[in-house]
Amino acid sequence: MNLATILVPLVPLVVAVPLLGSAITLALGRRTVTQIAVGVASLTTVALISATLLVLVDQQGPAVVHVGGWQAPWGIVLVVDRLSALMLLVSAVMLLGVLLFAVGQGIIDGDRETPVSIFHPTYLVLAAGLFNAFIAGDLFNLYVGFEMLLSASYVLLTLGGTGARIRAGVTYIVVSLVSSILFLSSIALIYGATGTVTLALLAERIPALPGDVQGILGLMLLLAFSVKAAVFPLSFWLPDSYPTAPAPVTAVFAGLLTKVGVYAILRTQTLLFPSNPFQVPLLIVAALTMLIGILGALAQADIKRLLSFTLVSHIGYLIFGIAIGTPLALAATIFYVVHHISVQTTLFLSAGLIERVGGTTSLARLGGMLKAAPVVAVLFFIGAMNLGGIPPFSGFLGKFALFQAGAQLGTPLAWAVIGAGAATSLLTLYALARAWNMAFWRPRREVENYDSAMLDRLTDDPHDDGTVVTKTVSRLMVGATAGLLVLTIGLTVFAGPVFDFAARAAADIEAPSDYVDAVFPGGTP
Repeated sequence: MNLATILVPLVPLVVAVPLLGSAITLALGRRTVTQIAVGVASLTTVALISATLLVLVDQQGPAVVHVGGWQAPWGIVLVVDRLSALMLLVSAVMLLGVLLFAVGQGIIDGDRETPVSIFHPTYLVLAAGLFNAFIAGDLFNLYVGFEMLLSASYVLLTLGGTGARIRAGVTYIVVSLVSSILFLSSIALIYGATGTVTLALLAERIPALPGDVQGILGLMLLLAFSVKAAVFPLSFWLPDSYPTAPAPVTAVFAGLLTKVGVYAILRTQTLLFPSNPFQVPLLIVAALTMLIGILGALAQADIKRLLSFTLVSHIGYLIFGIAIGTPLALAATIFYVVHHISVQTTLFLSAGLIERVGGTTSLARLGGMLKAAPVVAVLFFIGAMNLGGIPPFSGFLGKFALFQAGAQLGTPLAWAVIGAGAATSLLTLYALARAWNMAFWRPRREVENYDSAMLDRLTDDPHDDGTVVTKTVSRLMVGATAGLLVLTIGLTVFAGPVFDFAARAAADIEAPSDYVDAVFPGGTP
């Protein structure tokens, strides 16, 4: 049996299975157990398919499916190469882990935070949008994936209907719509200039356009994707939006949604603009994203807002690697994307556990949790050390590879960004260690009188009314968080093979001709 025979039915299934699961869970109404079973089965199936695709694509090259038998550029083309397969697998595993956390939370709370009749169908639509974006072989299908994400994420963000969530949802939807308009306008201009939106054809036609036209098209795509990726200064919306949602929703948003924007930047900049015309502005933006994000984190007295700002700051590392554009830099970027997805998801789930055990995520009112919840303390501590870049964790390995790529570039600006990255890593470690110390190490009896001058200078959640309400934590919630943490540790233990795979994926996107040949084996029309 050849590769095409195996892959033709598998590739569309990564989108079709969660969409079918969404329809089934919606039809089931409030049959909680059945809805949970369908949701878990759908994401497990996609994870298994993604693992199969990753192995086969790594061995035999990109898989291309022309939907409905219509050949590109007239029909929809789905493409899975090493990068797409890796993103599919990591996303499916993270989505499954967070779903199990949400199920555990729903069992304890009676589904007040994540009502099953709404949550499961919407969550699966979100998953389908993510997977569709990763395998899209044309810009319009990528846009469709983004819009699926937008519609589903707005519903998930406003679950519960509180004032804070509605306000955050309105901000999120307005910013996302602006990004969508920019993206759709970019697609229209690109089609007008080249006569196609198929990525494989654009890889040949855009480099043939005049330089100023390429610059305009590339800049519009960068702006549209930078909003999705929360790149400074287009990241203002994120810290006020993500922390208001339920813990499982916040974890998915933090771990995955911004990475779709990063993936789109990585894919389009390497495939459509191989000359790397935006290297200097991207390096500057990378440094600013790192520094402004981490300075915002240092000013926070709320753990969820602190993590949201660190999320923004570490997007700067990914933009740094894309800006350099060398094989080592792209391999390090891909490795760091996998690291960041896993560690940020785990940290936000840990923050959800902290909120339930301590009744709040405000550092002004947390204390003594090392004794009250030692397992949660360990989960948050390991994740924090990983994000802060302590050796030998994957966070350190990814940053070291990025810094090495920057040093090989050797320009003064590249060295300046390396300095910004090193400072960001140290400040991340300080911010997270301070949060862990105040929440876990500080005795509960010292909460009222603990360094009030320092706390007065920090910014708490503006929507926090000061109440402390503790809730029960289920074994499934802790187990799901611990399971994802084990995966982050596994990324450290198996860093060599993972980085080797990332290097092969980087080699794929460094050679646009291979992508074009996979879509048009007989030559472009």
